[in-house]
Amino acid sequence: MAGFESVRIPIRWSAHASQTAPYTIEAAFFERVDWAVDQAIRNNLQVVINMHHYEEIFKDPAAHEDRYLAIWEQIATHYKDYPDNLVFEILNEPNSKLTAPLWNDLLVKALAVVRQTNPERNVIIGPAEWNNLYKLSDLRLPEADRHILVTFHYYQPFQFTHQGAEWADGSEAWSGTTWTGTPDQGKALERDLDLAAGWAEKNNRPLFLGEFGAYSKADMDSRARWTEAVARQAEERGMSWAYWEFCAGFGLYDPQLKIWINPLLNASFLHNKLVVNIPL
Repeated sequence: MAGFESVRIPIRWSAHASQTAPYTIEAAFFERVDWAVDQAIRNNLQVVINMHHYEEIFKDPAAHEDRYLAIWEQIATHYKDYPDNLVFEILNEPNSKLTAPLWNDLLVKALAVVRQTNPERNVIIGPAEWNNLYKLSDLRLPEADRHILVTFHYYQPFQFTHQGAEWADGSEAWSGTTWTGTPDQGKALERDLDLAAGWAEKNNRPLFLGEFGAYSKADMDSRARWTEAVARQAEERGMSWAYWEFCAGFGLYDPQLKIWINPLLNASFLHNKLVVNIPL
């Protein structure tokens, strides 16, 4: 085994739930998620399940609020008797028309739904604008609920981490961008993570760096150097983290060759511990 201690499983529940009330989640899909969660728990892993790629709610939050809450009611009820090492993440990267004020309102409703059946389960919540580090200050959480971990995602500098990414406009022009750990590059990283750590200290909330990674079209030396720097700087500030991701464009594992990509794997490790995102 590679030394994993935790896994975040991004799940597109919205593609497997009915479009009309009561918005029932397909039984076969629950079975698939159960298999993944049970395998992880059996191997003594901390497990995060989230709601990933609910694109419709970003385009029209009001139209999808009832469906979103109903889906979470089903998930929370289904897993209410699972051990504490299962953690819920209520929505990945709220963005677009799901603005910070709307998200602050909706997250309170979602948390209330979860708490009906899981009063003390840890729940992960991040800010709007794609779990943006710089939007942590806009996040409003129920003060009395202390079973919340706050997440943010980190892909800076974006022109390095997303060079050549097919979904990022203009990314081909960034090809060849390197990250060598220059003093300026190091200071920029430290400044960003200090911002997050300062927010966490002020608000007395634990931080989870839920995603970070550099796309495969960057050179491997730069990717490994950046990955190690981000992971170590996060750890120095008491943050937990999960690398994005297992075996696709950012991945630590080559599914064709069935081998670990050792420069990235080694860059991620500290004291033989590793956390990774594995989309389902």
